[in-house]
Amino acid sequence: MIPLLHDFTDATVLVFGGGPVGARKARRFAREADVIVVSPAFADADFGGAQRCRAAPDPGDVADWIERAAPALTVAATDDETVNDAVVAAARERGILVNRADRAGGREPGSVVVPATVREDPVVVSVATGGTAPALSKYLRQELEATLDGAGAMATLCGELRAELKARDVAPARRRELVTDVVNSPAVWTALRNADPKTRQVIEDVLGEKLPSAGDRS
Repeated sequence: MIPLLHDFTDATVLVFGGGPVGARKARRFAREADVIVVSPAFADADFGGAQRCRAAPDPGDVADWIERAAPALTVAATDDETVNDAVVAAARERGILVNRADRAGGREPGSVVVPATVREDPVVVSVATGGTAPALSKYLRQELEATLDGAGAMATLCGELRAELKARDVAPARRRELVTDVVNSPAVWTALRNADPKTRQVIEDVLGEKLPSAGDRS
């Protein structure tokens, strides 16, 4: 499997199954997508704001639900293997991505694995074990949470710094060197993680030069 990031903004994700697994999937995708959950019952109170449709579709009904919702992704998360089989078959027939939550290990072509994810916006890091070891994915995610502390702020800083240097007509190769110096600086990481109000001065010390203020760039 090859990892990809997919933007689900304004897309629909259709989840079959209202148990804890279905709820977890709904909360994950509701960060961006319009999520519809189809289930005869809902075992969890938190579905991330997803639309819940109380219904118990037979395998023969699944295709109609998919046709009506026109989802970018369908999730098979029921406790009925025949329904999950029907979800996978109907999604594949229509070229729709599908995530099957009741099986681990080998995956069929077109299937999607939802990885363990750590977010420090705009930085996103995901870990997947091909569905064979969810406990390992969870462990690695917890380890990465500490490592990525401050990564979002660093990414934002790098974007701003590149823009400042470009505005000063600094050559691309030199811009890369300066931004790399900042990323590799323990002092800058510490300042960002502590929300130090003197972070800009720390950066200037690392670079050995004063950065322009907003007034200087006008």
